[in-house]
Amino acid sequence: SLDTKWQLAKKAFATTAAYDTAIASTLEKIAATDDGFVNTTDAFPQTLRLTYKKQSDLRYGENPHQKAALYAELGVSAGVANGKQLQGKELSFNNIVDLQAAWDLAQEFEETVCVIVKHTNPCGTATGKTVLEAYKKALVADPVSAFGGVIGLNREVDGEAAEEIAKLFMEVIAAPSFSVEAKAKFAAKKNLRLVVVARRGGAQKGWTYKHISGGMLVQDTDHHPLSEADLTVVTERKPTAEEIRALLFAWKVCKHVKSNAIVYARDGQSVGIGAGQMSRVDSCKIGAMKAVLPLQGTVVASDAFFPFPDGVEEVAKAGATAVIQPGGSVRDQEVIDTANRLSLAMVFTGVRHFRH
Repeated sequence: SLDTKWQLAKKAFATTAAYDTAIASTLEKIAATDDGFVNTTDAFPQTLRLTYKKQSDLRYGENPHQKAALYAELGVSAGVANGKQLQGKELSFNNIVDLQAAWDLAQEFEETVCVIVKHTNPCGTATGKTVLEAYKKALVADPVSAFGGVIGLNREVDGEAAEEIAKLFMEVIAAPSFSVEAKAKFAAKKNLRLVVVARRGGAQKGWTYKHISGGMLVQDTDHHPLSEADLTVVTERKPTAEEIRALLFAWKVCKHVKSNAIVYARDGQSVGIGAGQMSRVDSCKIGAMKAVLPLQGTVVASDAFFPFPDGVEEVAKAGATAVIQPGGSVRDQEVIDTANRLSLAMVFTGVRHFRH
């Protein structure tokens, strides 16, 4: 029939186009020199060729008046775009965006972690010996904001954890897998979406894209793991071993908070998060204001340097005892002097994690 011929014609051209694109993209990564061919995979290509296949149409976009669809990159089987939904109503555009934010932060941790996200910002993040323990610690950090949120986990959800999670209204739960007992516990919550997402292997490499009018911005994925050996102590007081663990935890969380970002935390648990403010000192105040748990003895992570001493004064007033920040401000010495005056320990990372 004419329809069959038309469908086959489109398929044939799509196949040859994908083949030619693969060749052209591969050749673009290779340079010819007098000594032969050299791989240039670290360079950005002169022509960016991206091929995505539509997974599904969505009910609407960020708002009801916007149309939307979900696409998956060809040849990639892991990640949120290829997640398998086990139950619940259709995922919305905003559900998927929040799911991605929760999943990205959960992948930062080797230990069991629970991330609760609201409007792309983590409102509670915690590690634990079990999924249940991690969830309880993440929830208590900000139980009000958690309502109607999205949960990201890096371990299988068991029945014990599912029974506790099911007590609160959540939009989506993403995990590598769900036990039979967990699926049975969640079955009664017909609208709750359960999504199985395959964990990617290795480091979080690759590119991230941001569409702009008439084009696209491309950058390396923000993957920069930090260890104690990478920290530079700049204050008279050195952080304790417990503070170091808390600082490294807070740093991972802070990376996934919209700038300007401030995270109050203890070892393995966020306490207060200030996100998306135009002023860093306002983020310090909001993070403290949001805290439900005591702030005394917490540490603080800042995604970029403190431009003035006022931010450090604010977190010290809230009860923080140690700070992790990139450093690099022309007023670094003023900030360090302020930390010394307040008996704070401060470490520099030399790395910034802006998230716009």
